[in-house]
Amino acid sequence: MQPLSVVIVHRDQPKRLVDTIDAFRAQDVPVSITIVDNGSAVMPPVEAADVTVVLAGSNLGFGPAANVGYRAFLADADAGEWVVLAPHDALPEPTCLSHMLGVLAQQPRAGLACADVGDGATPVIDPYFGGILMPASVDEGWEPAGHPHGTLMFARRACLDEIGIFDERYFAYCEEADLALRARSAGWESGLVRGAMVKNPNIGSTAAAIDYLQLRNTLLLVRDHSGRYHAFIRFCIALWHLASGAVVPARRGPYWNLEGRVHGLLDFVRGRFGPPPPHLLVKR
Repeated sequence: MQPLSVVIVHRDQPKRLVDTIDAFRAQDVPVSITIVDNGSAVMPPVEAADVTVVLAGSNLGFGPAANVGYRAFLADADAGEWVVLAPHDALPEPTCLSHMLGVLAQQPRAGLACADVGDGATPVIDPYFGGILMPASVDEGWEPAGHPHGTLMFARRACLDEIGIFDERYFAYCEEADLALRARSAGWESGLVRGAMVKNPNIGSTAAAIDYLQLRNTLLLVRDHSGRYHAFIRFCIALWHLASGAVVPARRGPYWNLEGRVHGLLDFVRGRFGPPPPHLLVKR
């Protein structure tokens, strides 16, 4: 059986990376793994017959680093129909990949798909709020979704050939939703495979960077796919959330950060995309 191509994006989590590689090696289908390292201070000695390491040299971001792996996959006509994408701390159960392949074999128009993180929620895309979660509608098998999440994501070669790869303006967060909307416009479907389980218990970025990227990128997503009117309304809602959260802490979300939000709004207006301001990435 031809190995399934797997791209893992890594930055500064050597122990978790080793655990993730072991989890993919433990699958009941063979895999060929490409690690794209985003300028880590320490890179464990993981290169082997089934693992290739690509050193990006700096923190490109999740989407741009994933694109390094996607380009290598697309350039190799013998690499198969599907490519898997995951971060350095995704832990798929041993039957996750085979379960997904079995379900996807019955979905000829599926271009993008993701595994089940066990939260009972389905990613959808709202024209004003971008990517949000709704309660799951099925208990097992294929479930249509607005976009796949990036914890463990499959992409079909034919779909990527037609629509392209991640928009690197996003850096991280919302790039999957943008890709799915482009896929939908081209007639491809996105979904979630219930019962194909993966765990991803860690948050690697600072709250300031997460809040910045989620807000700025949601505004970009809404503007590009729903139009400037929807983006204006979303911007006004963000201003309200900023003011009310500053006054009433109970109204803050889990990653609410005043500095991150202010910079996110300003940079959206300025048209500044790509990496967040460096100081927002510094853990305090």
